[in-house]
Amino acid sequence: MAVVTFVSHDGEKFDAPLKEGQSLMQVAVNEAIPGIDGDCGGEAACGTCHVVVDPQWSETVGLSSPEEEEMLSMNPERQPTSRLSCQMAVSAAWDGLTVDLPEFQM
Repeated sequence: MAVVTFVSHDGEKFDAPLKEGQSLMQVAVNEAIPGIDGDCGGEAACGTCHVVVDPQWSETVGLSSPEEEEMLSMNPERQPTSRLSCQMAVSAAWDGLTVDLPEFQM
């Protein structure tokens, strides 16, 4: 089974099974990962599912869309590999993916 690791701002790690057909936000919410709220339900309208993708995985998971960029541009914790996890369609090829969670979500 493919697994993703969410790393909190203070270094605590949470592993979650990846389920194809879901967004990374849905995986996090279903597994009660602290720090991922997904307040807008996956509409890329709130930024409460912000993650920072390990740079080694950026090409594999893909870059952010213009819609994501618009939302992320308002976030003071945005990093070059920031993504909205609601816009990341999970793939089994992501087994071993690590994403960092910012201290504050918008």
